[in-house]
Amino acid sequence: MSVLVRSAGPADFAAVARLTVAAYEADGQLKGETGYGVVLADVATRAEHGDVLVAVDPVTDAVLGSVTFVLPGSRYAELSGPGEAEFRMLAVDPAAQGRGVGAALVDACVARATGLGCSAVMICVRDGHAASAQRLYQRRGFVRVPAKDWSPLAGVDLLALRLDLTA
Repeated sequence: MSVLVRSAGPADFAAVARLTVAAYEADGQLKGETGYGVVLADVATRAEHGDVLVAVDPVTDAVLGSVTFVLPGSRYAELSGPGEAEFRMLAVDPAAQGRGVGAALVDACVARATGLGCSAVMICVRDGHAASAQRLYQRRGFVRVPAKDWSPLAGVDLLALRLDLTA
């Protein structure tokens, strides 16, 4: 599937909110969560503190997926250190999964980090969820960094992955 990745504008925010929450719900990541769905749906705030990117159908401009790209010290940065970039909240519309949308978003984040001269890109994935996402990251060269694994809430274990851009 051919997709175009571009910066999200305010006209995209409702679609991004809808598909992000739907993707996280479909993967079971919002079961028992209190409030994270609201954070995922607040695309305007994410856009104020990072770069929200969307993958769109090049013919219809329909939003198929999104991701938030951030730098260390910004509101949504969790793992990145000096000289590193990070992406968060990568989501693909459940109807578009398996078509290369997630890969296009990851590649766009890596290209953006490379263009900014970053030494690495960080991401965290929830342990026990999104095995396909973990495979996607591993195929692109991301490796586990167990020392950076963390848990924001009891029962929510996040695994750190890093892609070295200096090699």
